[in-house]
This record gives sequence, C-alpha cells and structure tokens, in this order.
Amino acid sequence: MDVTLNEDQTMLQDMTRRFLEDRSPITALRKQADNDGGFDRDVWKDGAELGWVALFVPEDNGGIAESAGGVADAVVVAEELGRVVFSGPFLSTCAVADAIARSGSAEQRDAHLPGLAAGDTFGAWCLSGRGPMAGMDAGSVTAAQSGGGHELNGFAAFVQDAGDADLLLVTARDGDGISQFVIPAGTAGVSIEPMEALDLGRRLSVVTFNGVKTDANALLGEAGKGADALEKQLQVLLALQCAETVGVADRAFEFTLEWVNDRYAFGRQIGSYQGLKHRLARHCGHLEGAKAAAAHAATAVQSGASDAAIAVSIAKSQCGRAATEIIRDCLQMHGGIGLTWEHDIHLYLRRAVSNEQLWGSPAAHHERLCQLAGV
Repeated sequence: MDVTLNEDQTMLQDMTRRFLEDRSPITALRKQADNDGGFDRDVWKDGAELGWVALFVPEDNGGIAESAGGVADAVVVAEELGRVVFSGPFLSTCAVADAIARSGSAEQRDAHLPGLAAGDTFGAWCLSGRGPMAGMDAGSVTAAQSGGGHELNGFAAFVQDAGDADLLLVTARDGDGISQFVIPAGTAGVSIEPMEALDLGRRLSVVTFNGVKTDANALLGEAGKGADALEKQLQVLLALQCAETVGVADRAFEFTLEWVNDRYAFGRQIGSYQGLKHRLARHCGHLEGAKAAAAHAATAVQSGASDAAIAVSIAKSQCGRAATEIIRDCLQMHGGIGLTWEHDIHLYLRRAVSNEQLWGSPAAHHERLCQLAGV
C-alpha cells in the first residue's frame, strides 16, 4: 500500500516479502498450475504462523487482534501476496475468521478461530448468486426455521477456495432478513462443484445446499438480523482484495519498466521513445490513484468511518479497472514475448481480470454507490 507505514507494519511488509520470495515466488504458481495440486499447504501453514489470519482473531482464541492493526495491517500482507500472485486461501479464510470473531458466540469462537489462525483450518464464504450484483449481496441461498435450527436450500456461485475448505460461512436470505451460518464443508446436503477459472491460482466453485439441516449452534449472530454484519464483512474483504490488486498491478508495472529500459530497438532503449513514455506516465498516474483509493478504503474500514461503504466501492471500481488496463498495456509493451506462456505477465493479468469481476464488478459497485447516495 502507498501509505506511511509505522515501524511494525514496515517489519511486517519486509518479513512477508522475504518469506514469499523464498517460499512462494511466482514460479511456485506455475508448478501448482501444471500439477493441478492447488496451493501449497506447508507454505500456508508457515504463513499463518506469521500472523496472516491471526490479525482478525482475538488473543483469547490464539490471535493477535488486540495488539495488531486489523485491516490496516492485513492490507500490507495482501499487497505482498498480490506481488507474487499467491494462490493460498488468504481472502476467504480471513473473511470467515473476521465474521466469526465479529458475530460468533464464545463457543463458536473457541471452536473455530484457533484452527483458522494457526493455518490448520480453511474457510470459504458462500455469499453470491449469479447476476450483475454477484458478490455484493446475499444470493440464492434461503434459510427457513426447521426444528431447533434451520434448513438451507439454494446455491452460491464463485465461491473462492470452497474445494479446500473445512468451514463454510453461509449468508442466506431468511424471510425479509439475512441470517448467517458456519457449517462444516462436509455437512450432508452440501455439494461443491468446481468452476472453470481464468486465474490459474484461484479455485472457484458452485456450492449447492439441498435441504441442509443446521442446529442452533451453527447460527452466527441473530436470525434474520445479519445485514449489518454482512456489510462490515464485505468491507473487510473488499479492502483486502483492493490491496492485493494494487500489489498485482504494482509488480507488473515494475518489471515492465525494467523491460523497456533493458530492451533496445533501432539502437535505443524502447522506453526512451515518446509514445511509450506517455503511456507509462499515464499508467503511473492511474496506479497511484488506485493506491490512494485502496489506502483510504483500508483506513476507513479499520476506523469504522461512516463513509467506509462508499470508500470500499470507490476503491473496488478504481483498482479493478486500473489494474486490468495497466497490465494489458504492459503486456503489449513486452511485444511478442509478452504473449507467450513462459512469460509471467499473463499470470498477473489473469489475477487482475479475475479480481476486477469477483466480489462485484466496477459497474456493480457504481450501482452500489448510487444506492448509497440515495439516487
């Protein structure tokens, strides 16, 4: 993030970058894509020990939330993960941990948070259906009271990391309200079908709920009153995703600058030609704007500002669109080599395009901004 980091955040940034350069460079993503083996669980476990998920978990449950900066620190990690197009379940597991820490009972926090913080348990958030507002509101999962619990029916699409998840956070429509549940991924009636994804490091699934029975212990918060919690959870996830997108674009722009200064054509560095200079300058301005928007969103979410919902939607639309446009043009600046499978830039472009659409497209967030403004 392009913000003034305090001493602890600078240490976190340096530690995370060194760890990823050593344990999960961009070449690791290629190996995982070739082997179709998903993410490296040993790397994830070691990363979790650095406190990646524990930032959202109270100290009584094995975390460091009270002594850390929450979202303000987590976005530092997210940006570094973006720089290597990390394939682990950071966004999804942090979202589940944040939801349980925010709304869960003491028993739910004790049961689930230690495993999430330690990297032993993986989470996935089942929120969206299909359609123009996918990823921003409860989709087509419904909850109805059944005995002492609820029955869940419907499906959630574009669920990140569901195939590897141990826990599912399910956001469902409950009459006129919203109810949320935490259930094991292996619960009877739950089926998980992989979706084809553009991003080679991100697994998406459709999760179907067919008469899934939950007991009272699965309900997160109060039945039918989860709308406020949903909004806060969404703000946290969007702040993290925007930071990751900034890291993706920043690293792609960085190695493109190295390329245009090293590549010669007609006896000159191609970066010395005015046509490329103007394009690079424009992209630099758009990248700085995305950084500023993402930084403001993280600050607003962390402080609980009244305009946090507006800030994250502005950042989501700005970061998503800017990153895709920047990296697409950076690919063109690489010439023919940029179009090859062997070059890394397509991995960055895939993540940028994926992030632009997941959890609400720019157009969907423009619509959300209009709604927030009462238009």
